[in-house]
Amino acid sequence: MEQRHLGRTGLRVSRIGLGTLTWGRDTDEHDAADLLKAFWEAGGTLVDTADVYGDGEAEYLLGQLIEGLVPRRDLVISTKAGSVPDPDRRFDGSRGHLLAALDASLARLGTDYVDVWHIHGFDPYTPLEETLQALDLAVSSGRARYAGVSNYCGWQLAKAATWQLAAPGTRTRLASTQLEYSLLQRGVEREVLPAALDLGIGLLPSSPLGRGVLTGKYRHATPADSRGASEHMAPFVAPYLDDTAARIVDAVTIAADGLAVTPLQVALAWVRDRPGVAAPIVGARNAHQLTAALSVEALSLPDEICRALDDVSAPLHRYPDHDWSTL
Repeated sequence: MEQRHLGRTGLRVSRIGLGTLTWGRDTDEHDAADLLKAFWEAGGTLVDTADVYGDGEAEYLLGQLIEGLVPRRDLVISTKAGSVPDPDRRFDGSRGHLLAALDASLARLGTDYVDVWHIHGFDPYTPLEETLQALDLAVSSGRARYAGVSNYCGWQLAKAATWQLAAPGTRTRLASTQLEYSLLQRGVEREVLPAALDLGIGLLPSSPLGRGVLTGKYRHATPADSRGASEHMAPFVAPYLDDTAARIVDAVTIAADGLAVTPLQVALAWVRDRPGVAAPIVGARNAHQLTAALSVEALSLPDEICRALDDVSAPLHRYPDHDWSTL
């Protein structure tokens, strides 16, 4: 699998990443082992997790598979901290919470360091410089090699990255940002992606298949074994089952038929090759699904197909994103 630099850093990652959102909950240890082995054998390196996935079980399961199945040195492990189970406070970006969470993640993973450590979300109740200092301490202590943020909007990302760049050598520049990005969710193109491109930050798209909808599996009905049919995942899929999404899925399917490939391959290739994208994170439930996603490696979409998909999925961006004189 082709390797790409993560933002403006020397770290190289596979251009498709393996997500572990369902590990320890819907994905058991046997399926997780099959996923990791198939990913590694295909040349994949970037494995993404978080301290809250499966209430820590995803990290623990990944830790159990390292060395016994896949050498630690062959993986680029990314994890996240800051998300908390508090209805009044979604994220805790305090230095104390973040550093304690990192230590707990390392213990579950059974490793001395993570390759990339992300702040899971913006905490409006903690000074941003305090949150960012946790990244500096993690990197300077060797517990993390690179740092990034997740779910930051445009101004939050730009402010954080600029603060880190203001004192080179003292502060750790942001290597990456992780947000949802697909043909069904192009909101990052409004401000986040331009900021990331300007600041040299690599984008790691989550849900690049539109929460599974872009595979076409929901075109006529909801499969009984799909996430859309599960009690705890159905609300996650539901927003992308409207008429607008259906038109985009139809266009993806038409493109796939014309290229003699699958809708999954078309949708994944589109987001993988967008400017600024380092590696989409694919959350397959089993090795069969992952193999289907990894088969996109040999596919490059023709320019006319990309333009057609761009047009049918184009978000409405007006002032001030576009010059007022063109409106």
